[in-house]
Amino acid sequence: MSMRVRDETPDDAAAIGVLTQAAFANAAHASGTEAAIVQALRSRGQLSISLVAEVDRQLLGHVAVSPVALSDGSAGWYGLGPISVMPAQQGKGIGSALMQAAIARLEQLQAAGCVVLGDPGYYQRFGFRNFPQLRLPGVPAEYFMALPLAGDVPQAEVRYDTAFEVSTAP
Repeated sequence: MSMRVRDETPDDAAAIGVLTQAAFANAAHASGTEAAIVQALRSRGQLSISLVAEVDRQLLGHVAVSPVALSDGSAGWYGLGPISVMPAQQGKGIGSALMQAAIARLEQLQAAGCVVLGDPGYYQRFGFRNFPQLRLPGVPAEYFMALPLAGDVPQAEVRYDTAFEVSTAP
């Protein structure tokens, strides 16, 4: 399997929506709005990084990265997610390749850091960990992690773009 990770193109939007819905269809933590979140981020011009993984021109994975706001005014922080891999392809390294590519792109952007809400067992492999001083209100602290890329981790609350508040599936 020869996989390629690349930037999304306008022609990928529909396939990313289908992929994201499939990836989260049976996930215990899914809200059912993940595909709508990606579309809303795209529509609002908030997809700072949007990468796809493809094999033989078939999209098998996608990762979205968007800016987040910190209550102390710190700049250069981003939120990773949603990240999606076709269910039949999960566990084959596609998500890891997308994660590594997204982190490399954040480093190219000279990002201060990245936050993620998700399974610590997965994201800690990529250097994400809990920082008590960085909080996302309303979520269990153990599932909210950060990856500092430049400087110290600020003491702040994090706010994601309003695209994450969509209440309906696409």
